[in-house]
Amino acid sequence: MARGLRLRRAVRGLAGAWRIGWSQVGALLALPAAAIGASPGLARQVLSWQPALVLVEPWRCWSAAWVHFSARHLMADLVGAVLVLLLGRVARLTRAAALAWALAWPLTHLSLLAVPALRRYGGLSGVLHAGVAVAVVMLVLEPGRTRAERQVGAALGLGLVAKVLSERPWAAALVQPPGWDIAIAPAAHAAGVLCGAACALLALAVRSRPSSPARPPGSSAG
Repeated sequence: MARGLRLRRAVRGLAGAWRIGWSQVGALLALPAAAIGASPGLARQVLSWQPALVLVEPWRCWSAAWVHFSARHLMADLVGAVLVLLLGRVARLTRAAALAWALAWPLTHLSLLAVPALRRYGGLSGVLHAGVAVAVVMLVLEPGRTRAERQVGAALGLGLVAKVLSERPWAAALVQPPGWDIAIAPAAHAAGVLCGAACALLALAVRSRPSSPARPPGSSAG
């Protein structure tokens, strides 16, 4: 009995040590990106998303977010990261939302396998779009949200969808916006929105599933 109690306590302690919040996910995204900076050639080769290498170098599903191809690209993404972090705080996003965002991170990049013309990709923007999508789903569908929060979430969601559609991700793998020194990948933004929303819905479904009722003493499973 005592040994079983100690084991349960150890499991709970381990689970607690792995708790992750919205700010932690944001820090894991932004801080390495800031440290690497506007990526030199070696970092681009080793860390960027390259579909031809992902099966033998799976870390690229995560590290692609840290790679930036110009100083302006990096600064824009870091500003975006700060805004998404603030959104999480204002929206009071829970651990379930953070886990959904963390799961959407590699899935966003894996989804780019559906765009074979995109042979190299780097940046935070895809995963940041995923974070906004997670926030939208949580604001609209999470139990306990106020009517005002749901309305804000719906408005944010409409704006996010309108932005992605305006970029026409189905039209071209890369687009050169006026005044930018690099091309952007609209498909990465769309992938982030889809993966973020799907992971948030999964998190809500798992959290709402009822736990198994406790068995009365002396009962046994048939």
